[in-house]
Amino acid sequence: MKNIETLTQEAITLLKNLIETPSFSSEEEQTAALIEKWFIHNEIPFERENNNVWAYNKFFDKNKPTLLLNSHHDTVRPNQAYTNDPFKAIVKDGKLFGLGSNDAGGCLVSLLATFVYFYANETLLYNIVVVASAEEESSGKKGLNSVLKSLPELDCAIVGEPTLMQLAIAEKGLLVLDVKVKGTPSHAAHQNEDNSIYNAIPVMEWFRNYRFDKISEQLGPVKMTVTQINAGKQHNVVPSDCDLVIDIRVNDCYSNQAILQIVKENCTAEVTPRSMNLSASSIPETHGLVQAGIALGRTTYGSPTLSDQSVLSCKSLKLGPGETLRSHSADEFIYLNEIEEGIQLYIKILKDFLKQ
Repeated sequence: MKNIETLTQEAITLLKNLIETPSFSSEEEQTAALIEKWFIHNEIPFERENNNVWAYNKFFDKNKPTLLLNSHHDTVRPNQAYTNDPFKAIVKDGKLFGLGSNDAGGCLVSLLATFVYFYANETLLYNIVVVASAEEESSGKKGLNSVLKSLPELDCAIVGEPTLMQLAIAEKGLLVLDVKVKGTPSHAAHQNEDNSIYNAIPVMEWFRNYRFDKISEQLGPVKMTVTQINAGKQHNVVPSDCDLVIDIRVNDCYSNQAILQIVKENCTAEVTPRSMNLSASSIPETHGLVQAGIALGRTTYGSPTLSDQSVLSCKSLKLGPGETLRSHSADEFIYLNEIEEGIQLYIKILKDFLKQ
């Protein structure tokens, strides 16, 4: 078995290679190939579907429960404020700069190194499957959700996202609604009491002011935001429709279906959900994974940002090196010592949990 220092250096080298290989969502072929080479180098059999790559521990036993380790290797496109080359792995002042370094390359390579550490252990109480997933940033159809059918039943999961290695024990879900407010089209010069744009005002006010009763201890209230509005094509025509887009961040007290039902009962407009699959996630504070982290001085919190947790039905913990505020930012970076600490903490948490 490789020691932690060797695994850490190999993980950092892999991250540098991932940074210098473009991997926008749905275009991750080359980074998937790099991850395949990682498994080959470590003499670990793997499987691949589209751009998702996964592997099992050497002594997989179907009679044992299974733990998933997951993070993603796709990235968003770099924003225009970059001053560095986003596809150049630059080390400066203890920081590793580059697109995807923080979200979520540092998490991914740390989990891969952790998986290798435990790969050949015969005494684990859980199986381990590690999945390097695609299309996380776009919530695409060929990401983690597409390979769950090929995996054994999952009992719990660690999803690698930048949390400063604190324990995100709950994560808000996402429900995006297209709302169509109707009216009567007419010439702007004529009196019209059924203007779709005016009709949209009380609808927007309802989304602004409505408060859901159930407030989550970790995630707080459900939050609804009108994020887009579109109506009309020329100045002298009253449009027949005014279209709104509503972003709803769902806490773990409600299902997406329950939220949709409440909206439809109260909103005097045509409401169409884009997807019902991005659900809120949580794991009890009493769960072994969480308790193992707490024993190491980690704190718990609820995360407002979405991850691949949203497609999992098992209990899942979001945990990883790096800081969420750096994600999708210009000149994205992760501290090298965050990766070192991340691997050490992952291993310590799993040593406790896997041998309970």
